[in-house]
Amino acid sequence: MGLLTELVHAMRRGVVEVVDLTAPLSERTPIIQLPPERGQPWPFSREVISDYDAAGPTVYWNNIRLSEHTGTHFDAPVHWLSGKGTHDVSEVPPGRLVGPAVVLDFTAEAADDPDFLLRREHVERWQESHGELPEGGWLLYRTGWDTRREDPARFLNEGHTPGVAPECARWLAERTPVIGIGVETVGTDAGLAGEFADRPYPCHWYFHGAGKYGLTQLRNLSLLPPTGAVLMVGPLPIVGGSGSPTRALALVEHPGPA
Repeated sequence: MGLLTELVHAMRRGVVEVVDLTAPLSERTPIIQLPPERGQPWPFSREVISDYDAAGPTVYWNNIRLSEHTGTHFDAPVHWLSGKGTHDVSEVPPGRLVGPAVVLDFTAEAADDPDFLLRREHVERWQESHGELPEGGWLLYRTGWDTRREDPARFLNEGHTPGVAPECARWLAERTPVIGIGVETVGTDAGLAGEFADRPYPCHWYFHGAGKYGLTQLRNLSLLPPTGAVLMVGPLPIVGGSGSPTRALALVEHPGPA
């Protein structure tokens, strides 16, 4: 039996579970709020083309309008100035859309301080218990923020959302083997990251400058183990696109009794 056939059988038996990490996309999906003088992303909206009616008796479908960075979405390197001229979302190698994932849980810290910042020493302490970060894999940063998902105002929290300290973002992007960072918040950076004096929006700056990726507004990270999951993401291959809404799925193994 081939490896892929074994995988399919394991999924059917429930030995491997497919966990959906994606926030459903709707008119209530929170979007990042920028200063008024900046360009603004479009929220999700739709217009019915036909609904089994005179415009199309046998067809229900819609036109939609949204930003590339609405809802659970993928950030390509070209999204940021530091990645200018590098690959857009349509040019991401398919092999980089599937890879190992680790989950670093700082839910308690973010509950005490919504502006909590992940620092290098936090990651290094995690590695002492769980091993090195995975080659070609993803660091998924759990803060419990998805528990706010039903309340857009509480989710955005007037810009007070957890993130990553500049020195840690640079170290992760330039000195570790991960290819991307995934978060539960509206963007990969802290809500107040635009005010950082040493490097505003450090996750965007350093990860995209290193040719790496971002994932935002993830859910269900509580269902993943600290290590051992496999992440699969499916952004639309938009030519010239800086990113795309995406479906994010994780494969999690549940070994049976020996």
